[in-house]
Amino acid sequence: MAENKLPIINIKHFKTGNSIIKEEIANELDYACRKIGFFAIVGHGVSETIMSRTRAKAEEFFNLPESEKVLVERPPQKVSRGYNKLKDRSLSYSLGLKAPPDLQEAFAFGPEEIDGSRWIPENPETAMLAPNRWPEFPTDFKKVMLEYDTEMRALGERMLDIIAVALDTDRQYFRTKFNHQSSVARMVRYPAQEKVPEKGQLRAGVHSDYGTLTFLRGDPVPGGTQILLKNGEWLDVKTPENGFVCNIGDALARWTNDRWVSTLHRVGNPPSTTYQTDRISMVYFHSPNHDAIIDCLPSCRHEKAKYPPVTFAQHYLNKVMKAAHARKSASVIDAKADK
Repeated sequence: MAENKLPIINIKHFKTGNSIIKEEIANELDYACRKIGFFAIVGHGVSETIMSRTRAKAEEFFNLPESEKVLVERPPQKVSRGYNKLKDRSLSYSLGLKAPPDLQEAFAFGPEEIDGSRWIPENPETAMLAPNRWPEFPTDFKKVMLEYDTEMRALGERMLDIIAVALDTDRQYFRTKFNHQSSVARMVRYPAQEKVPEKGQLRAGVHSDYGTLTFLRGDPVPGGTQILLKNGEWLDVKTPENGFVCNIGDALARWTNDRWVSTLHRVGNPPSTTYQTDRISMVYFHSPNHDAIIDCLPSCRHEKAKYPPVTFAQHYLNKVMKAAHARKSASVIDAKADK
């Protein structure tokens, strides 16, 4: 694999193939995750009908007046539930980098079985137990989004099967870490840019993702995801037809003692010389249980563990609070309701 090429992995035959085929697919994944931390998958089994419906419903929602969308605005504790208004966060702050607000709006939801009964707004470590906020319109929005969630959750399980082989880890280990997972689906709209952005302002500032794996399907128009290569250059990422772009999140990198890399990336602005149009992305952040302990896997202990054990909630919240509050000093204590 050339360093400036995104590897494409066909996972179709992992479930039905023999041990040699499974090992080959797992080795492809391991190589991509060691070298670049980004890859694309095809043969994934996700329904394209559901993907098309989800994309259409997301567009319908974003086309609603703002007065309608803010009826399900995310809670003041900045948890990923409901609507994010345009320019209400700056992802670069998750790395301690100051930047103008990101040029995007979004709608996010978590596992629907989380009913909010265990969410304590004053306790930031229960943020992932907050209930979803569903809009009344467009019609069938919740139904379609939950169909998408079912498909993506199943894809996450298929990828964990491959990850377990690639990391020489008992699959049961991951089952106990994902049996009440805190994955988040996020529909994102990057509006057409009618004026020049502020200096340093992007559709999404430079960041790494926080969870296990991210699955991305974005519109094939200018102004998409870019990844930072080892040579310091930015590479535009293109999704193969009916495929997904995937990347390793910080939690999985931490689990592997940085054997696998969580690569910095951003969403760039479209060139001013191109036709300006909205871009909609469907992003699924696959993540473990909020109380799962992230500790170095035994198969990755060839050297001393670089990181102490931490719950996923603790790991996640420190990062997301910096981005949500657009302050380098923000931390989990800022998850409390704004006064």
